[in-house]
Amino acid sequence: MAQLVLFLLFKLLSLTLTLTAMASQFVHPAYDDSPLCAVSTDAELASDISSSSKPVKLEEYGNGRIIDITHPYRPDMPNFNSTDTIGMVVSLRQSMANGSLGNISELKIVVHTGTHVDAPGHVYQEYYEAGFDVDTLDLEVLNGPALIVDVPRDKNITAEVMESLHIPRGVRRVIFRTLNTDRKLMWKREGDTSFVAFTTDGAQWLVDNTDIKLVGVDYLSVATFDDLIPAHLVFLKSREIILVEALKLDDVKLGIYSLHCLPLRLVGAEGSPVRCILIK
Repeated sequence: MAQLVLFLLFKLLSLTLTLTAMASQFVHPAYDDSPLCAVSTDAELASDISSSSKPVKLEEYGNGRIIDITHPYRPDMPNFNSTDTIGMVVSLRQSMANGSLGNISELKIVVHTGTHVDAPGHVYQEYYEAGFDVDTLDLEVLNGPALIVDVPRDKNITAEVMESLHIPRGVRRVIFRTLNTDRKLMWKREGDTSFVAFTTDGAQWLVDNTDIKLVGVDYLSVATFDDLIPAHLVFLKSREIILVEALKLDDVKLGIYSLHCLPLRLVGAEGSPVRCILIK
């Protein structure tokens, strides 16, 4: 009996060694002790970083084929109708410099700051209570062919201006570039109430005479300061039109692009920051 037990133990030991040898062939490089995968020291990493170029923040990718039209969230970004900037958006909640195992940032931002989308609950309390939040927005509307047009520089987007743009039926996504881009209002530290946007009659003309379901503008509001709520009400009443505000259109050529906008899935929120890109 003792000989049988010893034999079985020997077989088990042999099997374990065999499996260990096989497993070592597939071990993740992060756990490999060989010199080829040695972990760099802090000094070596610092040397590598100092000898390399600084990170590059691009506005275009793929040799200009992909254009980022999202404004970077920076502390000196303007606040709507305020002399104050938005302030610190990202801060370190846990820091490796203070002994934490990793760096963990915390995000604090009003959802209508910078490049963002509006959901129907933004100006309709009944829609807000019914749950028409940003998580209900149609991604098919937010992604697809889009037309960029120039608005006459001395006008708001009135019914007369909308008619003069001659936007064909069937066009579902239009981005309106205005004097706001020329004035670089989104790059200023203070909010500006003289921005160009839709008047109420301009919004109504769009709803009644076009097939547009996505309206993009180049400042923090799709509606002029004087028509702030009435124009929003016209756009959002049907719950079919999505508003994308504060797009970065500097040096973007007019024409047709493939637009891709993805808001955060913020359940219960009437707006959300959004990353928008154009693909030629």
